[in-house]
Amino acid sequence: MMVRPFPWRDAMAIGFGVLRLSSRDFWALTPRELAAAIEGLSGRTHQPMDRAAFEDLARRFPD
Repeated sequence: MMVRPFPWRDAMAIGFGVLRLSSRDFWALTPRELAAAIEGLSGRTHQPMDRAAFEDLARRFPD
C-alpha cells in the first residue's frame, strides 16, 4: 500500500489564502477544526471517517 504524505501545501493554501488565517491561528487548529472550516466553504462531500480509517491515519501520521 502506497502511503501519501499529508497534503500540507493544500491545507496551507486554504488556511492562509482562502480563510485568511494568521500563522498562529492556522497552526493552532486541530485537523478536525480545519476540516470543519473547509466544509464550511465547500460543503460536506463524504461520510465521517470510520474507526479503521482513523487508526490508519494515526499510524501513518503519529504525533
